Amino acid sequence: MVAGLFEGAARLSGASPLARPERHGVRRIEDVVYAPSRPTTARADVYVPDFAEGPCPVVLYIHGGGFRALSKDTHWVMALSFARKGYLVLNIDYRLAPSDPYPAAAEDVCDAYLWALDTVARFGGDPGRIAVAGESAGANLASVVGLAACLPRPEPWARRVFERAVVPRAVLPACGILDVSDPGRFSRRKRISVVADDVIHHVSASYTAGRDPAEPDSLASPLCVLEQASSTARPLPPFFLPVGTADPLLDDTRRMAAAVSRLGGMAEARYYPGQIHAFHAFVWREAARTCWRDMLGFLATHTRAGETP
Repeated sequence: MVAGLFEGAARLSGASPLARPERHGVRRIEDVVYAPSRPTTARADVYVPDFAEGPCPVVLYIHGGGFRALSKDTHWVMALSFARKGYLVLNIDYRLAPSDPYPAAAEDVCDAYLWALDTVARFGGDPGRIAVAGESAGANLASVVGLAACLPRPEPWARRVFERAVVPRAVLPACGILDVSDPGRFSRRKRISVVADDVIHHVSASYTAGRDPAEPDSLASPLCVLEQASSTARPLPPFFLPVGTADPLLDDTRRMAAAVSRLGGMAEARYYPGQIHAFHAFVWREAARTCWRDMLGFLATHTRAGETP
């Protein structure tokens, strides 16, 4: 039901003239395949800011949807919001649970990151200035990319990222579900609605189908991997972690900020009073606009400083 509402809202808002990328000096190239072995699922829409002078910084954007719903098409607002500020945006699809549970989505986003490093120059992007962003489940997957670049891992898809030795300039996990190993932790900590608790349990069960969700050291829960790590092989990228204080997932953001800081990384957590899950998607609201200003300011600091975009 929630996915249907989100998809309907995306279609409705997409009919507005202001939704057309060209109105903002942006060109959208649709359905570019980033993993040739999976041409029907591994696709990206590339948003090119034609007004940019010289190679521009890049955002790899990973949509949310509980690992099992939504798509790049429902998240055009996020992609366009970055692109109209001068970022080349790769807005990607990935395989969804429960038909394709972990590690399918994590493998896809790691493949997309490596593809971005090889490809963005031909679209006018700077492969040396790539940030990774996402919300909800996409925040989990964005964190996976950041960790894979800094921690040697046994998974072949993560190891390929580490061996490439290019750390993202920044990671922006918004309102993330960053630990799927213990879905009951939120309701134990404080009272949440029955609906929210049920959704969280279903998200964890579908994403980890066929596995023990509490499997130690699994990148299905990047937060747990960081909390268990004593050090990293490379310094972690700067993390910007926005979340609303009325979001049931709030505590995962707090824990991620603490875990990154403990390992010597930079973690800027921002808490928006009274805001619900994924509130920044409602870009006409003042709280969402504030969040976007904060995200874009952080991103500009870490992708543009001392360089010509």
